[in-house]
Amino acid sequence: MRTRLAIRLHAFMERFFPERRLFLRSDSDTRFIRLRPGTQALAFAGGGLLVSWTIIATAILLMDSISAGNFREQARRDQVTYQQRLNEISRERDRRAAEALAAQERFNTALTQVSEMQSQLLDSETRRRELETGIDVIQTTLRTAMKQREDAAGRVAALEAETQDGTATAAEADGTMDLLSEALARTAQERDQVVADAQDALVRADQMATDLKLMEEKNDLIFRQLEEAMTVSVKPLDKMFTSAGMDPDRIISEVRKGYTGQGGPLTPLTFSTRGEEPSADTERANRILGQMDRLNLYRIAAEKAPFAVPLKDAFRFTSGFGRRWGRMHEGTDFAAPHGTSIYSTADGVVTFAGWMSGYGRLVKIQHEFGIETRYAHMSKITVKVGERVSRGQQVGAMGNTGRSTGTHLHYEVRVGGEAVNPMIYIKAANDVF
Repeated sequence: MRTRLAIRLHAFMERFFPERRLFLRSDSDTRFIRLRPGTQALAFAGGGLLVSWTIIATAILLMDSISAGNFREQARRDQVTYQQRLNEISRERDRRAAEALAAQERFNTALTQVSEMQSQLLDSETRRRELETGIDVIQTTLRTAMKQREDAAGRVAALEAETQDGTATAAEADGTMDLLSEALARTAQERDQVVADAQDALVRADQMATDLKLMEEKNDLIFRQLEEAMTVSVKPLDKMFTSAGMDPDRIISEVRKGYTGQGGPLTPLTFSTRGEEPSADTERANRILGQMDRLNLYRIAAEKAPFAVPLKDAFRFTSGFGRRWGRMHEGTDFAAPHGTSIYSTADGVVTFAGWMSGYGRLVKIQHEFGIETRYAHMSKITVKVGERVSRGQQVGAMGNTGRSTGTHLHYEVRVGGEAVNPMIYIKAANDVF
């Protein structure tokens, strides 16, 4: 059975691969190599497999090349979209800056209105006191005139009684009557003048009461507008400092230590020196002034904390804060053209400006609240150690110095010596500025 199957298989293979002999002839001898059908079939199968593998490998390479082209196109489109998004963010940042400037102008206008309102309230209080004093004088004069009239009437009655009794002469009676008539006339005239002055004072009092009511309504409108403005302005700042991990009350306390002067439009209102309780409007105005003072301190604190972006030109993020290649990347990388200006993100003092291994050209700035910022891999440095810089002041230009694979800025924020994610501060400020 096995022999028949082998014979049939051999016959089938001889039909396609007949036995061949390969002769090798030399000068003295001739030899041949027999190529059996099985050997030829194996050689043909091996050649077919090699050709198939070549075709498949070529097809895979072509497909990879086409796919790589598509990926490059997609990456190029993503880069264009990302650049457009960065431009939109830059324009949004400019709009936020303009809104912050407008808010500052509104804040200054509100301060002016509060100062004018304080002056008006003081003038109104002074006029009210003068009016009360004038009414007291008029009432005293009226009481004196009424008493004099009563005395004169008593003397007239006594003289009439004496005349009837015949105890006075006609001449004396006539002189006394003339004197009494003149006194009564003067008294009547004074009484009429006092009554007229009293009526005029009452009219003036009503008019001043109306003016005072209108002023109170106007002041109430101003108070409500200021309270709404303070709510809209202060709450986002509270959220900004809280989002950055900074206690707003502690920040305000530290800033206030450096600004302990008194006086000015933010001084609490006082109208009385007699130990009287302040009025509701006074307490309301003092609350608004307190919020304005807090807003002003927030503005000062925002200048001292790194809430700004270190670049003003177009840029792209290339690496964030966190572990990278098995090591901790303690900052955020911004990529832009070589020589792009780099700016301080807050007020502070330069503590280092020079070359440091790995960082290349590096600038360190010490800020308030125990915060330090670092700007690395720069091509040049424009500040020196000990120099006091302001937020938005240029400190250098972008480069590729130190341990760097391309032109970029390595930006760090450290609190108490520990590195923190700089985007915490930048994102917290995006909702406000």
